[in-house]
Amino acid sequence: MNQAVFRFDVPVNENLFSYGPGCAERTALQAELRRQSENPIEIPLIIGGKEVRTGRTGTVVMPHDHRHVLATYHKAGPDETRAAIEASLKAKAAWMDLSWIERTSIMLRAAELLSKKYRYLINAATMLGQGKSVYQAEIDAAAEVIDYLRFNAYFASCIYSGQPLPGGDCINRMEYRPLEGFVLAVTPFNFTAIALNLNTAPAVMGNVTVWKPASTALLSNYYLMKIYKEAGLPDGVINFLPGPGSAIGGAALAHRDFAGLHFTGSNSTFNGLWRSVGENLERYRSYPRLVGETGGKDFVMVHASADADEVATALVRGAFEYQGQKCSAASRAYIPRSLWPQVKERLVAWTEELSMGDVADFDNFVNAVIDEASFDTLSSHIDRARLAPEAEIIAGGQYDKSRGYFVRPTVIRTDDPHFVTMEEELFGPVLTVYVYEDGDYEKTLELCDGTSPYALTGAVFAHDRYAAQLACRKLRYAAGNFYINDKPTGAVVGQQPFGGSRGSGTNDKAGSALNLMRWLSPRTIKENLLPPTHYRYPFMDGDI
Repeated sequence: MNQAVFRFDVPVNENLFSYGPGCAERTALQAELRRQSENPIEIPLIIGGKEVRTGRTGTVVMPHDHRHVLATYHKAGPDETRAAIEASLKAKAAWMDLSWIERTSIMLRAAELLSKKYRYLINAATMLGQGKSVYQAEIDAAAEVIDYLRFNAYFASCIYSGQPLPGGDCINRMEYRPLEGFVLAVTPFNFTAIALNLNTAPAVMGNVTVWKPASTALLSNYYLMKIYKEAGLPDGVINFLPGPGSAIGGAALAHRDFAGLHFTGSNSTFNGLWRSVGENLERYRSYPRLVGETGGKDFVMVHASADADEVATALVRGAFEYQGQKCSAASRAYIPRSLWPQVKERLVAWTEELSMGDVADFDNFVNAVIDEASFDTLSSHIDRARLAPEAEIIAGGQYDKSRGYFVRPTVIRTDDPHFVTMEEELFGPVLTVYVYEDGDYEKTLELCDGTSPYALTGAVFAHDRYAAQLACRKLRYAAGNFYINDKPTGAVVGQQPFGGSRGSGTNDKAGSALNLMRWLSPRTIKENLLPPTHYRYPFMDGDI
């Protein structure tokens, strides 16, 4: 047995590849895009390390060309979910007893495989299956995926080294136990990195997971499972269950050994899962841990002292990168009247010139939204704005799903700060602007704080430091990730731990030790070095 006391150094964030014209990385990625496009695959369930084919199938298609099938996948139901739970519980004893150094070593090997051997594979799968541009895939499926694996190893070493104070005549120590049971991981389509972290964060702390991936992210998620296997992850530690959420979630939440939920997705789904947990409390061995990141209606608050070019750049990038399909995407902006003409000129011009199309064409800034349901929601809101007297579409507004689910980046200006697109989460490339009077800055901060039930991300642009700090103070609870003179997207693991509260989730800060702590049930152990031999205390003796 290795008796060394070990601790990982602080990692360095993964460098980004540029994929510029003529470079070897660009050529290799383009070849992988062609290979995956031309070779559809079959995606099975993976339960206890074994591939399971149910015969109930669906297809994975390209969002930018929904006639092009990338994969056929098998769907899990309640029986397969129960089998996955049993497989996870069977694997749990050996996995949690394995030294944390060995567990983190597996994760670090996975990081190296993704960094060097499978970078183009995971990026291409994320581009084709989830509609990401080359740059958006690189920062998500490569860099952030790798950062989660490396930084969580470091955070784990910090947690395990934390021990209680000595007591003089006793030894005190803390045992960091995993939760008693299994964790259900329900992951979204929009970030391959989130899908990875929702499973590997509990796993690195000794837990086992049953994974319900989004059907629109199965290609990249399946490749992650294969990479875990190659990295040495034991069978059953993570179990992969594509299929309908109701069937999988219902069976998992009814099980007595359900110990935790790690979730990213919609408010309605999270609320429904939370209610189901409440209804099943008497069944469970322990109170489950519920960790969720849900919706956002993220804001950009602009002061009159801001720079118009900086604001317009942040709005275009923050609202329209990855078609606005980020929980953190800029969705509403408050701009002072004195600055609006300059901002509007740049914002409209840049929005209208954004190129849109196939992910394999690296010239495109914008690609397709994820599926028809998303397309229909966005197009209906654009039509509503087009007809509303209190709103005006000043850029974009076009959409077409004949071949792919394309929605042009759209800017709406409204005179009503409570117009529907200022309040509802749309999860697409639609930005709504409210122009306020310069003298109403503080009043508009209060308006911004009270408009949305969400509190995920937000930004303030101001060169006046007093104005910036006033916004920071007034919007204290309006955003879990707050940015000063920057767009409200792009949190980096280890630098800006991510999460929000209010209607945006439980704010357990993925990308930090805070999240890992949620997957532990600590036990305090005291060893008395010289136990007493009689019940009487000295104070009980009589006076001399």
